Amino acid sequence: MEEVLDTYAQPYDAAKPVLCMDEQPVQLLKQTRQPIPATATHRRRVDYEYERTGTGTIFMFTEPLAGWREVQVRATKTKADWAQEMARLL
Repeated sequence: MEEVLDTYAQPYDAAKPVLCMDEQPVQLLKQTRQPIPATATHRRRVDYEYERTGTGTIFMFTEPLAGWREVQVRATKTKADWAQEMARLL
């Protein structure tokens, strides 16, 4: 872990970019009931019931030393999706 932190502590060098990639699966949710607005005596009330409307995957690419990041969202998370995102990055 210390080696990774040392990499981020080095000064920025355009000839040797430090690229990071992360992928995150997500659920797409929809509210089933409208929230009740706040009143003078109660805060806004929200029901915790929801409807699942699908899934997706977020691909995040970043170069932290240069202050650059890019996000791509896909409907699926397959080997082909990962390979296409890596090819696009390179």
